[in-house]
Amino acid sequence: MNLRKLALSLMLMPLAMGAALAPAAAEDLRDVVEMRILPGWRTDRGTQIAGVQITLAPGWKTYWRAPGDAGIPPQILLSGTQNVTNATFQWPVPEVFETAGMRTIGYIGSVTLPIEFALSDPGAPARITGDVEIGVCKEICIPVRLDFDAVLPAGGARDPMIAAALIDRPMTATEAGVGAVLCDFRLGPRGMRISAAIPMDHPAPRGAPPEVTVIESGTPGIHVGEVQTARQGNLLRAEADMFMPRGPQIVDRSRLRFTVLTPGGAIDIQGCVGG
Repeated sequence: MNLRKLALSLMLMPLAMGAALAPAAAEDLRDVVEMRILPGWRTDRGTQIAGVQITLAPGWKTYWRAPGDAGIPPQILLSGTQNVTNATFQWPVPEVFETAGMRTIGYIGSVTLPIEFALSDPGAPARITGDVEIGVCKEICIPVRLDFDAVLPAGGARDPMIAAALIDRPMTATEAGVGAVLCDFRLGPRGMRISAAIPMDHPAPRGAPPEVTVIESGTPGIHVGEVQTARQGNLLRAEADMFMPRGPQIVDRSRLRFTVLTPGGAIDIQGCVGG
């Protein structure tokens, strides 16, 4: 189904920690990553559940939607559609990588990203064209563009790869028993600094690896840096700098998104209230 391998946009760039560039020929890079569109199935709501499957060579990784300061943020761009009115992307729980003192967040081996398409006519086929722009890394990082042109039939069967990716999602705050997040702001070196208190439903298990918190601003032009996370019983405290190129500005608390990555999965929390 429209299997597309690495497009020949083969600019190489080193990792942020200064990894050396390794020589690589174009024919070798085609073996690093491949992508295919999984056409999926129609739901009872009349939407289409499809998927983007990315497969990497052994030892290579790619990035989550918030990749960390040293990662390359992925983009999925739809340049043309037929019978599609909206698209909602879902992200399976990622892994945390610590390399040379720097944290990145992503996937190793392979990942399937589910997409739910709203349709004009639920009884007719749909078509999507566009490209996926991602970074793939091993000793080097390569920004790549993978294009696609796929038909989503009305009578497709349920795909186990997409179904597994839908199950492998973060819990909501309600499912995890997380209370309202309290947050406040103060001036920081390049904008503001956010401090958040996240009430968890239980203390951290004894001997478990520490949780990692990711904060996304939800506002274009505001980037949240690496988060410092600490546990105090049932309370998780998270602090990070918010980088604002145009200077300090008002932050919409309702658009902030907190993801707590735990040893057993993740929790997705939307918004916070004044502390």
